[in-house]
Amino acid sequence: MENAKEDYKIQSFDLETQKLLKMALKEPNTVDLEKVSNVIVDQSLKDQVFSKEAGRICYTIVQAEAKHNNGNVFRRNLLNRLQLEFVAREETRLRSLQEWVCFVTFICNVFDYLKVNNMPMVALVHPVFDCLLRLAQPDSLNNEEEVDCLVLQLHRIGDQLEKMNGQKMDELFYLLRDGFLLQEGLSSMARLLLLEILEFRAGGWMLSDTAQKYYYSEVTD
Repeated sequence: MENAKEDYKIQSFDLETQKLLKMALKEPNTVDLEKVSNVIVDQSLKDQVFSKEAGRICYTIVQAEAKHNNGNVFRRNLLNRLQLEFVAREETRLRSLQEWVCFVTFICNVFDYLKVNNMPMVALVHPVFDCLLRLAQPDSLNNEEEVDCLVLQLHRIGDQLEKMNGQKMDELFYLLRDGFLLQEGLSSMARLLLLEILEFRAGGWMLSDTAQKYYYSEVTD
């Protein structure tokens, strides 16, 4: 099945890097996995399309490495690099909003794909929550790109995150509700996105057919 979907969005790399990634996907023990993790993170921070796909690549490399020699070198390097980016997140946001949004998308994507014993990685729960809580601050809610990123991540992993820490999810949604009700200057699109995600969680991380039609006809109009 993996081979059938082996596009992995790596065409944007130069040929040498494509070759490195293809080797990492098939025989990870033959390549420098620290270099591989850096290549994937670097590309994720500058390419929004890739940041949404990169978790799948990471998952495949982790699986291949475990199968070959039961190792976790790639995962360890990936987490180390994510930690560095996480620590620098505020500087990243100030320097480049696009890079910040890409980072959040990537870390949430990795959280979604990389599991240990079929459970999300505990090491990522707090960093992911911290990123989402940052997106729920007033200055971020005034920026449609950040609101859009926040809502997309919650659609994707909100349910999993809530199971890991319901209290943190409550904290996040208090901020979103207050932002929606009290914050002045929100764009009509940001308001619509916030209302939709509030309803989405209230409905058990699902939207009724009526709500789906309402929100998505509004967004496409």
